[in-house]
Amino acid sequence: QEQLVESGGGSVQAGESLRLSCAVSGLTSTRTRMAWFRQAPGQQREGVASINHYISTTYARSVKGRFTISQDNAKNTLLLQMDDLKLEDTAMYYCAAEQYPHPEDGPLAATLNQFDYEYWGQGTQVTVSA
Repeated sequence: QEQLVESGGGSVQAGESLRLSCAVSGLTSTRTRMAWFRQAPGQQREGVASINHYISTTYARSVKGRFTISQDNAKNTLLLQMDDLKLEDTAMYYCAAEQYPHPEDGPLAATLNQFDYEYWGQGTQVTVSA
């Protein structure tokens, strides 16, 4: 049973940092891509950062240079280090994963398209205030 559980959200002031974690379990293939998405009230869900099984990363333009996505494979954890947080980073943050055990099809791209991900966590709230 695939399961993703986020943690690390909270309330911070602008300019501060937070680190989100996502505990991943139940994936049976090492050929994966994982990502962080966020959704603010009244807005569509948007991709923030993604990483694939070759440790290739993709970032949304709005967070590039401030956020860093990484994996702790020993702990089966996906991480998102968020620095210099801004008011507009306030949202519910979701962890997502996809696995595709067919190496003959080439590497999975690290995309920010929510429809490329099958497994989702319940979310963790990040609130940034002035």
